[in-house]
Amino acid sequence: MLLREPDLSDVASFPALHAAALRAARGHWRSVAVDDFFLRLEPEILQLERELWAGVYRPAPYRTFFIREPKPRTISAALFRDRVVHHALCHVLEPRLEAMALPGSHACRKGHGVLAAIRQARRLVRRHPWVLKLDVLHFFETVDHAVLKRMLAPLIRDERLRALTDAFIDAGAPGSLPGKGLPIGNLTSQHFANFCLGALDRFLVRGLGVPGYVRYMDDILVFGSDKASLWQVQAKADLWIRERLDLVFKPAATRVLPVRVGVPFLGFVVFPGLVRLDPARVRRWRRKMALLQRRAEASPVQAQALVSSASSLLGWAGHADAGGLCRSWVRRRVPGLCGEGPGQLP
Repeated sequence: MLLREPDLSDVASFPALHAAALRAARGHWRSVAVDDFFLRLEPEILQLERELWAGVYRPAPYRTFFIREPKPRTISAALFRDRVVHHALCHVLEPRLEAMALPGSHACRKGHGVLAAIRQARRLVRRHPWVLKLDVLHFFETVDHAVLKRMLAPLIRDERLRALTDAFIDAGAPGSLPGKGLPIGNLTSQHFANFCLGALDRFLVRGLGVPGYVRYMDDILVFGSDKASLWQVQAKADLWIRERLDLVFKPAATRVLPVRVGVPFLGFVVFPGLVRLDPARVRRWRRKMALLQRRAEASPVQAQALVSSASSLLGWAGHADAGGLCRSWVRRRVPGLCGEGPGQLP
């Protein structure tokens, strides 16, 4: 299907920005920044519209903070008005990015996600005896701006729309080298980064003809029939990603292993017959559940408020074959979630 060439009017019109503001606000209605924006919704959108058409719009500096789980990262939070523009731009570009994506890619795509990636990994583990595991070293921090712009150019022919896209890319990531990096936490970064590695998907699947492949952002699994052939794939992929994308794979994470020992992927360990929780993820899960327990024991009111949080954690664990762990932990540790203890709910 031929897609219409997008231009700046698809992003900078009042209806487009209004719809983008509603999308950006989903799940954040308790935020002060969101409330302030919507209290002045019409003048805020009109101001963005004027700046975008005049070509003077520039994203504001990010607010950064550090997280330690699931691994140490610096997160960059954009102002809400900038997130509105992120959503407007990605809404326009998403169909064109989707048209380039292969079935094995599961990040930043409707109908996909972590669980879809795990399901595909589970199918492939049953079909192939060996797997090559790859992970890009400091991926978001090292994405090359010039490479990314060159890849996006055929999809964005309107000069003003391309200038807006370049403005988000050029903003870079805090702490990255000049001309490198995308800020973790931005919707545009997620889509651009995933699109960048889509070229690797095509090289592996169409260029090398690997029989099985699944990727979630920069976590990559390549399946095959024997160990030697997968190491050959690794050597070719390593050379390609260096030359074409100016990226490198993380040496410590590069492994070829038989699937029977379990394939670590996205916080799970995938076996041919079942899916387990990754041991490190289990430890984090236990810490979170213990925190919920302490809060619930401190106050029945807090116990009621925290049921949804505990249910979310249990629901996540339930995607693996961990029903026994969930049931025993809830019965023994979290009052109120099993109809027992001081935090019992009506």
